[in-house]
Amino acid sequence: MALLDMLQQRLGGDAVNQISSRIGADPGTTGNAIDAALPLLISALARNTSDTGRAQSLASAVSNDHDGSILDDVPGYVSRASEKPGAGILRHVLGGRQQAVQTGLSQATGLDAGKAGTLLTMLAPLVMGAIGRAKKEKSLDAGGLSTLLTGEEEHLKQTAPGVMGALSRFLDQDNDGSVMDDVSGMLGKAFRR
Repeated sequence: MALLDMLQQRLGGDAVNQISSRIGADPGTTGNAIDAALPLLISALARNTSDTGRAQSLASAVSNDHDGSILDDVPGYVSRASEKPGAGILRHVLGGRQQAVQTGLSQATGLDAGKAGTLLTMLAPLVMGAIGRAKKEKSLDAGGLSTLLTGEEEHLKQTAPGVMGALSRFLDQDNDGSVMDDVSGMLGKAFRR
C-alpha cells in the first residue's frame, strides 16, 4: 500500500475532526490542508533520501523511533500529541524553509499560518510512522526506503501535478525552479544525531 493511501485511510473523518478541534480550524479547511501537507512531507523526505548518507540516517531514525505503531491509534495520538517530536522531524526535513512552507501551505489552503505549522507538527510523526511500517512490512534497507519514497513522489507528480508543482515552489528557496539544490543545502544534517 502506498504511504499516502496508508495515511489517508487513518486520517478519515473522525481524525480530521479531532485535528481540526486541536488546531482550532473548521474540518473542511483542515482536511484540505492535510491533503496538501502529506504529499509535501513525503516529497521532502524523498528528496532527502537521494543522498545515500541521509537515506541511511532516515533508515536508522525509523528503526529506532518510528515502528509504525502510531498508526494503530491515530485518534489517541491526536488527542495527546505533543509538538516536540514533530517539531524535531520538521527541523530535519524542512530546515530553514519551515516558515516558508507553513506560509505557502496557509496560502494554498486558507489555514492560518500558525495553525498550518501546528498541523505539520502533528502530521510529521504520522508520516514517519507510515515509513516505519512500510520499512518493517517490506524489510527495506536504506536503499529500499529511498526507492519507496522516490516512487511515492513520482506517483504524486503524475496523479496531482498541479499540487506537486505548487508544493515544490514552497521548497524552492532561491526561486531557480529547482528544489534539489535547496533541499540538498538545507538538509545537509538531516536525521543525524
